[in-house]
Amino acid sequence: MTLEEVRGQDTVPESTARMQGAGKALHELLLSAQRQGCLTAGVYESAKVLNVDPDNVTFCVLAADEEDEGDIALQIHFTLIQAFCCENDIDIVRVGDVQRLAAIVGAGDEGAAPGDLHCILISNPNEDAWKDPALEKLSLFCEESRSVNDWVPSITLPE
Repeated sequence: MTLEEVRGQDTVPESTARMQGAGKALHELLLSAQRQGCLTAGVYESAKVLNVDPDNVTFCVLAADEEDEGDIALQIHFTLIQAFCCENDIDIVRVGDVQRLAAIVGAGDEGAAPGDLHCILISNPNEDAWKDPALEKLSLFCEESRSVNDWVPSITLPE
């Protein structure tokens, strides 16, 4: 049985308000990180950053649409990134809407394909800890999710 199958058997229902709050916080965090210039998009680009400077990464977003669920290579990358993030105490969430994510980070402005957004890392802009209220909310959300054995919680982004 995989972790995802076990997670599907959880009897603790997710509160709608909690999920909406996490989605709004993620939206705010992505916009703030992009303004600060500390957002890395793309599976390969993210893997490079994780390999070179994992201590500087504060948050990871994995995004996949339903059609991506059958992409074995992408799922293997996700598994490796998840393991690395867990090993290095990097909070991580999943998002099921790559198009919505592209709309938030403005991939259309840069001409990037939505495939470039399957993994997004948020790093510290400098050596001092980055204090963002949205990041703190998401860290708490991830901590609460881990307490019920949901190691990579899913978040729905607001419209």
